[in-house]
Amino acid sequence: MAAAPNHADAAAILAGSDRVTILTGAGISTDSGIPDFRGPQGLWTTNPGAAAMFDIDTYMSDADVRREVWRMRGAHPAWTAEPNAAHRALAELDRSGRLRALITQNVDGLHQAAGSDPEHVIEVHGTVLWVICMSCGLRTRTPDVLARLEEESDPRCMDCGGIQKADTISFGQRLKPDVLEAAIEAAGDCEAFLAVGTSLAVHPVAGLCDIALERGAALVIVNAEPTPYDDAARVVLREPIGEAVPALADAMSGVRG
Repeated sequence: MAAAPNHADAAAILAGSDRVTILTGAGISTDSGIPDFRGPQGLWTTNPGAAAMFDIDTYMSDADVRREVWRMRGAHPAWTAEPNAAHRALAELDRSGRLRALITQNVDGLHQAAGSDPEHVIEVHGTVLWVICMSCGLRTRTPDVLARLEEESDPRCMDCGGIQKADTISFGQRLKPDVLEAAIEAAGDCEAFLAVGTSLAVHPVAGLCDIALERGAALVIVNAEPTPYDDAARVVLREPIGEAVPALADAMSGVRG
């Protein structure tokens, strides 16, 4: 029986690629104290009803839902979270000059905080660090809006009085066309596609794997649970992400050396 693929196999693929595109999901941030959605302790798993609060139509039509969402937003672990070893390892890969793009489904800003070049980070689901007015489009830093919660449980836009929400993609909202196009271009213009901490179950983002594979890129997956793309991957690593990604980065250094 052939040996199971390991960090050395994955490292050889990545180190041999001049253009690496990375896709990250919620699993990369769990070591920073931010729960994922679909894992054993994920938000949707432990509280299925929470998903309704992330529906755009419900949010826009129900002031009580907005108040609860703002309360939750103020308590979001992103405000105290720090980048973990996996974030830092990917930032190091960025500095190596091999990164084509880092596409993330996360909204926590931890890749940039770890040192990844913001110009290389494509936030397909937006960011919790900013708030947008749904009427006039004004963007405001989230801490400035949260500071108003003691006086306003549903803080409105300071310019037009419109409903505000985090500048993230809710259920029922389309991805921003320019952001999606940038992600598609990055998936189609890489030699290796590394998916980290994502179930690869949510489209159209999961379909980026198909684009990369169709263009001949090698797919490497690091995820605790099986994904629909495991059979198509050159290497699948099941170890904890906080251990697997730094080990992969170390192995890449050895290959390059």
